[in-house]
Amino acid sequence: MNDPLNHTLIHPTAIIDPSAELADDVEVGAYSIIGAKVKIDSANKIASHVVINGSTHIGKGNTFYQFGSIGEAPQDKKYQGEDTLLEIGDRNVIREFTTLNRGTVQDRGATSLGDDNLIMAYVHIAHDCVLGNQIILSNNVALAGHVNIHSGAILGGYSLIHQFCTIGSYCFTAMNSVISKDIPPYVMVSGHMAKPHGLNTEGLKRQGFSAEAIKSIKLAYKALYRSNLTLEDAITEVSELETNCPELSIMIDFLNNNVNRGIIR
Repeated sequence: MNDPLNHTLIHPTAIIDPSAELADDVEVGAYSIIGAKVKIDSANKIASHVVINGSTHIGKGNTFYQFGSIGEAPQDKKYQGEDTLLEIGDRNVIREFTTLNRGTVQDRGATSLGDDNLIMAYVHIAHDCVLGNQIILSNNVALAGHVNIHSGAILGGYSLIHQFCTIGSYCFTAMNSVISKDIPPYVMVSGHMAKPHGLNTEGLKRQGFSAEAIKSIKLAYKALYRSNLTLEDAITEVSELETNCPELSIMIDFLNNNVNRGIIR
């Protein structure tokens, strides 16, 4: 990584702190600002009017559209200027007017975004959120602090997620969903407050799940939502289905280990 002030791909109106670390091929557009503790790996494209601040570590091949606020201080009254982190992986697309805040020392001290995610315009990702890979957050999705979104989930426009909620892999939330509880993998929800509305079947097909796997996941959904079983008994029934469907291990692990606020049911 060379001196960013001598970087030929940086627009002359951009303001780059001399101590920021940028790979040689990072592009920075007009009037963007990059702060002192920022580290940016190769093949990143940063459009005009983007602000990247704080201890923000960015992987390879990401695209940041204009007017984003990346790595700013958390919106938390407990925050007292501690040196916390924002981690961004590889090949993410982060659209206009997004806000990604750093973590807080009261939690893990870092907000983390994995790889190959599409973060659409006006999305807010608050402090201490953890996002996996291949997630889509549609326009105006808002994540409160400490939210965990597992890989492959899709959140519809204007979805609102309460603090400490966990969204399981390959979930789907309809537009305007208000979510205050955890969502098990594969489940589709909608409404205010959000309720289950079947499986994200189309999403599973697009992800290459076999017809046999989808059939077993439907039986698991029936046990959880349509059999009047207690949650404990439903987990037992889902566990019995796992023998013929390894994909159900994701759901079983979620129900046993990742439920913080109770599941939407």
